[in-house]
Amino acid sequence: MKIELAKTEIIHFVGIGGIGMSGLALIMKRMGFNVQGSDVLANKNIERLKKDKIKITISHTKKNIAKATIVVISSAIKNNNPELIEAKLKQLPIYKRGEMLANIVSLTKNIVVTGSHGKTTTTSLLASIFSKTKLDPTIINGGVLNAIKNSAKLGKSDWCILEADESDGSFIHVPPTYSIVTNIDREHMDFYNSMKDLKELFIKFINKVPSFGKSFICIDDKNNKDLLSKLKMKNYYTYGTDNKSNFYIKNIKQEKEYSQYDLAINLPGKKNLTIRKIKLPLLGIHNIRNSTAAIAVAVTIGISQNIIKKGLKEFKGVQRRFNKIFTHRETNFYDDYAHHPTEIREVLNGVRAAYKKEEVICIFQPHRISRLKDLKKEFSLSFKKADVVILCPIYTAGEKIKLGFKYNNFAKDIIKNSKVRLFMVEDQYQLAKFIKNTIFGKKIVVGMGAGTISAWMRQLPELI
Repeated sequence: MKIELAKTEIIHFVGIGGIGMSGLALIMKRMGFNVQGSDVLANKNIERLKKDKIKITISHTKKNIAKATIVVISSAIKNNNPELIEAKLKQLPIYKRGEMLANIVSLTKNIVVTGSHGKTTTTSLLASIFSKTKLDPTIINGGVLNAIKNSAKLGKSDWCILEADESDGSFIHVPPTYSIVTNIDREHMDFYNSMKDLKELFIKFINKVPSFGKSFICIDDKNNKDLLSKLKMKNYYTYGTDNKSNFYIKNIKQEKEYSQYDLAINLPGKKNLTIRKIKLPLLGIHNIRNSTAAIAVAVTIGISQNIIKKGLKEFKGVQRRFNKIFTHRETNFYDDYAHHPTEIREVLNGVRAAYKKEEVICIFQPHRISRLKDLKKEFSLSFKKADVVILCPIYTAGEKIKLGFKYNNFAKDIIKNSKVRLFMVEDQYQLAKFIKNTIFGKKIVVGMGAGTISAWMRQLPELI
């Protein structure tokens, strides 16, 4: 007799097209759960889910949950959503994505990656190292891994590598065996209200790591450093370019096609060790730090140096993380997810370190009115390593709040504070026209943002 888990439940995902929601839905479907969902627009994530025969409706209406017994909502779902209203009226169990994720991984050994920036890349680098071992982990990521052409994969072992999103605080529910905290930045203040609240939740999360596990914390980040003094127990290792780190990055070399570095490992009660000439097909110190976090976990659980180096060297990348999309008249065009001042600065620092002579042009589409309002000055200072900024209209992500200042004045602030030439465009057609008329020769063009800019970048070859 075959006994199936939650056989009678119909689990409905509201906002199933989001990268995190689609990954969780896919894993649950492959585990045998009865999964369905809805979203306002079709996208590539939904196309991937349909291949797994997951029923998806394009629209949010109360009839979509007529047969549902459990509802999962993404952090983007507002209180006036008709499916959420109906679920409350029917008194159905309603879970945030992070809460449902926590339930699903409650019986596995979890490597949980969190922080304000670098989560997706770090999770992907860990997955690449594990792919070279006989361990077959479940992977739940916030981006599409080129190696598996998906954001999630159900493994056969009891290991799980997952990205935990801090945007709505639900990451606190995910049970870590090992945890990575990349950094803590002023982000998602619409939820947290203050940096103090944000830091306190991270402390709570780190303290959840069991005695037989470990946290890995980047001490190059000042907010992370601040946390260390507030932790109850020293059940953590540190990593970074700070020479006091347990995993100390040194001898960094940055080229156009790869980064290389040595890693000095100094763990209490163990013989000092150095892993030399680690090669990574990614640009920027931020990615060296991300790979170090992955190495630190791998070393701690006993994966060999050779496997670690092979996993990093053969890393296939993540979609929307400085991906080259085409070349036109000797100019290389890239797509990147950077949508916060810290991310923009780190990507441009990495590009400038590798491409010392080429002109760097950044096409930037701000994402969310609230983020631009909160970080206006920080944004204006983040393009210093670019030569030219092409500023696109704000992608509002459905926000209906007022900006509170003139957008033209924001453009002037970027010119003044980042010392760049700046051009404004109204849409992808103006962008294509500008590129066609002005951009040629050995230059680097990077499209940045979390909205429609990725689609605009991919449409450029046919428009120009």
